[in-house]
Formats: sequence, structure tokens, C-alpha cells
Amino acid sequence: MATRKPSIDQDLIRDLANILNDTDLTEIEIEQDDLRVRVSRAGTPQMVHAPVAQSPAPAAQPAAAQPAEAPAAAASKPSANAVTAPMVGTVYMSPAPGAKPFVEVGQSVKEGQTILIIEAMKTMNQIPAPRSGKVVEILVGDADPVEYGEPMIVIE
Repeated sequence: MATRKPSIDQDLIRDLANILNDTDLTEIEIEQDDLRVRVSRAGTPQMVHAPVAQSPAPAAQPAAAQPAEAPAAAASKPSANAVTAPMVGTVYMSPAPGAKPFVEVGQSVKEGQTILIIEAMKTMNQIPAPRSGKVVEILVGDADPVEYGEPMIVIE
């Protein structure tokens, strides 16, 4: 009996690591029965954030369909007219895979209308338009990771 060890649930560890990424926590610990699991990224956040930091830039430019001009044009707009991410998470542009997107460039939106979803800690958070206007630019793509305060959609 001394040689039998409790099996470690790899999916549980991956889920805990994802929670660390999604929430910017540095450590999380859970205990179930006689098993205790602690996941920490003490001192190495660059390694954990590297895929997140590299993914948005290349994906955001093709989503805007203007790889050379989008960053320069967006540099002045986001400060006043961009809807920014209220949390860290993954952006979804439609209510379900394969469904029509909530908004498209050129579409008029009303204040309070859902414009996208951000998944954080396995919770789907509907993000409303902060004001009425016309969608002039979409700066993120479907399933892109976003950081707090990152510009996502420009509404004028």
C-alpha cells in the first residue's frame, strides 16, 4: 500500500494554470481529500505570458484587414473612441462557434448592446457598447487573448 500514489489529474493542473493566466494571479492552491495541488509562477511570468503577448499583435492586424495601416490609424483613435477590455480573458465575437458576429465594421450599435464576449475563468462576460455609434474598426479577432485596458473595438 505504501507504493500506491494518488493519481494526479493533468486536466486539473492545466485548468489551474489557465486560471493563473486569465487572472494574473501568481499562485493558486486547492485541496481535495488527501491531495493538495499548488500551481505557482513565482519569478517567471514572462514565460507564462509569452504566448499571450505574442498572439494579439499578429492576429489583431489581419482582423482589421489593414496590416500596414491599422496600427498607425488606430494609434490616435483608441484613446477616445475605443472600447477597451474590462478584464483579462479570451474574446469571442459571436454568441456561439459559427454564429453571426455580434458586430461588424460599418454597423451601427446602441449603448448597452452586446458587442462581444470575454471569457474569464470559464465565465462568459457580455461586453456592452458604452455608447451609441458606428463600428469603424475591430482591433481583435475571435478567440484572441486580451489584457485589461486593451483596445478592442472603435465606435464613433
